[in-house]
Amino acid sequence: MVSIWLRSETFTHGFFVAPIVFWLIWRQRVLISTRVPQVNFWVLIPLLGIIFFWSLGDLAFVNSVTQLCVVALLVLLVPAIFGWAITSIIIFPLFFLFFSVPLGEFLFPQLMEWTANFTVFALRLSGVPVYREGLQFVIPSGNWSVVEACSGVRYLIASLTVGTLFAYLNYQSFRRRVFFILISIIVPIFANWIRAYLIVMLGHFSGNKLAVGVDHIIYGWLFFGLVIVLMFMAGARWAEPSRVVELSVGEKKLSSEIFHSVPLIALSCFLIIIISLPWLVQKFLYNKNYSYTSPSETSLVLKTGWVLSPKSSCAELKPVFKNASLELNNCYSNNENDNVGLYIGYYHEQSYDKKLVSSDNVLVASNDRYWAPVGVASGQAEAGPIRFPVKATELRDTTAGGQLTDARLLVWQVYWINGILTKNDHLAKIYSVLQRLLGHKDDSAVIILYTEKKSDGKSVFLLNEFLNKNFDVVDKYLKSGF
Repeated sequence: MVSIWLRSETFTHGFFVAPIVFWLIWRQRVLISTRVPQVNFWVLIPLLGIIFFWSLGDLAFVNSVTQLCVVALLVLLVPAIFGWAITSIIIFPLFFLFFSVPLGEFLFPQLMEWTANFTVFALRLSGVPVYREGLQFVIPSGNWSVVEACSGVRYLIASLTVGTLFAYLNYQSFRRRVFFILISIIVPIFANWIRAYLIVMLGHFSGNKLAVGVDHIIYGWLFFGLVIVLMFMAGARWAEPSRVVELSVGEKKLSSEIFHSVPLIALSCFLIIIISLPWLVQKFLYNKNYSYTSPSETSLVLKTGWVLSPKSSCAELKPVFKNASLELNNCYSNNENDNVGLYIGYYHEQSYDKKLVSSDNVLVASNDRYWAPVGVASGQAEAGPIRFPVKATELRDTTAGGQLTDARLLVWQVYWINGILTKNDHLAKIYSVLQRLLGHKDDSAVIILYTEKKSDGKSVFLLNEFLNKNFDVVDKYLKSGF
């Protein structure tokens, strides 16, 4: 988690969570001193559930799952060792610890789409003509696009974190706390939409002299800071004073009671065994000696009718699949000089740093200089008697100075998990986990086909023709690594 806090500005707040938690617990030290710690063996049941999901997350190399489970494990250790009497006093600080988990990147696509929708709607409402394709749009003064930095995820996470803390410190009513937390979620989303609209309008009326460089980011954070300050000022209007807790004589005497060590020792033994389970599962599944032969880049020979062509014959598309064991990106032509590009990203002995399904692995990076996605749909591929769904993406050429052009690519993408085909990221993860649990290797690949998109629908026919004749060759090629 620390490495993610260091490299991602979105989750830098994680460094402050633990100190805040310690401070919140320290504020309750007097009340805690009146409670006698009491070992609770019933907590072992949910702990086993946490360990189960931790093991699954570890098998799938999903950082967010394993990190959530680690934090949940730390939280549950408190009632297990000290009992519910003490835990009930510090339940919020324990809950707040979950904000240290770098979670939220999955929100990027949806928030980017919402931001683009609102910005285009507001521009048209203001009388500015807009032509939109995907997350890119054109107005008379220039071209704009909604990228990850425009999604508002950073605003949302920052607002939710400080808003939750503000609600706990300033309100005593559960309803008020929940209401303010909801406000902390809603306000940054709407504020980001307005920010995006104002940035575009500022650039439009200034002839693209303002809000198009570094000042774009500065204006955004200044606007967000103003919104947060106003939100806190409004929230402080209905703040409730903290309750003063008077300790009775009986409560003060409780602190002198003995915390029996025998149950604690027994619980500690159980905890050591339970916490060791993910490590034991990993050692059992990964310490197997497999023979491995990597597919060769030159071993893929297609059937008659399709020949290897110079790479320049196809569009310059380079999908981003990091740390692949092998990458192949070839161009093939048929007898009618139709071109189809084939990209294969092959993964063997996957790990957290080298895995097929990852938020870092994308068809086109958000800052790609050549292509921009303008539409994503579900397609149906045919490979002889085999039919399987594919992720169909339309890409637009952006090399002509950022102007809209007629150049388009139709791209089909599917995951190959030991012969199993799926277009779904989550199913690909599940199939990979099942392969490991069954004692198989984790060799997987992404298969990407692309060709020039044509208005007569020939592109779909061409990709299906390629698969009909060559899918079994590609399948055998991938299995040659086993």
